[in-house]
Amino acid sequence: MSNHLAPEHEAQRLAAVAALACTADMADPALDALVRVAAQSFGVPAAVISLMQADHQVFVARVGVDVSELARTESLCEPVLTSPQSPLVVEDLSADPARAQHPLVQGEPHVRLYAGAALCDDQGLAVGTLVLLDTQPAAPWTDAQRRSLQDLALVAARILQDRRRLREQASAALVPHGAQTTLAPALPGLRPADQFQEQLEAELAHAMRTGEPFALLALDIDGIDTIEAGFGAAAAELALHDTVQRLAQQVRLGDVLACLGPTRFGVLMRHGGDDEAEGLQRRIAHAVAAPLVLPSGDEVGVGMAMGVAAYTDATESLHQLQEAALTALEADRALQARRWQAFTLTR
Repeated sequence: MSNHLAPEHEAQRLAAVAALACTADMADPALDALVRVAAQSFGVPAAVISLMQADHQVFVARVGVDVSELARTESLCEPVLTSPQSPLVVEDLSADPARAQHPLVQGEPHVRLYAGAALCDDQGLAVGTLVLLDTQPAAPWTDAQRRSLQDLALVAARILQDRRRLREQASAALVPHGAQTTLAPALPGLRPADQFQEQLEAELAHAMRTGEPFALLALDIDGIDTIEAGFGAAAAELALHDTVQRLAQQVRLGDVLACLGPTRFGVLMRHGGDDEAEGLQRRIAHAVAAPLVLPSGDEVGVGMAMGVAAYTDATESLHQLQEAALTALEADRALQARRWQAFTLTR
């Protein structure tokens, strides 16, 4: 049997891995707990949950293993990807003719037991593996042990798929319905929505590990359509460009400004909570309040609705944090509408 997938199947599998958008530095407490339980349950010193990319294997959760990735050519998991229906268990790799000369068997860490089960997505594509390792040979595995390993792999796969779905829902919530996620006046350092989402996930994972706070700001620029109606598309584009430049000048070095729609933006504010985020809101409001001067000499103005959500110990997911920021954004918009309505003169 070949140890390589057919090219068309491998392309589909790699697309499924990419959709998970997982990296070794994006810790997941559920996956970390699962590898600990797996190692303890089977009495082995090491367990990993990995994703197999085109040229390397990424360990997204691990216990008893020092490295975070491995070249695909050095991996023992390739046969599991080609035959994901049942676990691969080799009780003593040094006694297996096909694997005895493998570098991980001949050299450090001198692996003897390998037990791996595939992580399959909703389409049945093997995106990675749950693997148990030991430097001592094991007694012959029972059918019950193999079923237990397969069950744990199923749980790991569901965790990865659920995380992907939550990320997609959260990303869709931040981007206005029907909006394009590209900005006509491109600016250096302005991140697109997908990169912003990945950085938010990494920051949340870091905060959950360390307790270090961060904040998410959602912003909408209002009035660009009014400028376009009165002065034309070029004037509207210039006004948008200048406003975004003012935003970028207020964001601290190391924070992230992203375009989430034609007039919607997000800020990842690292190393700060509510107080620092409120300070940024004040600076943005002051900067945006100054009139914009068009090439014609006309002065125009835009509005800005802002919502902030800061990470706390009660934060359970990125979706929860993004929903809180959007709720605050809409509350600010409603407050401004009531404020302007209160100042409207009637005859």
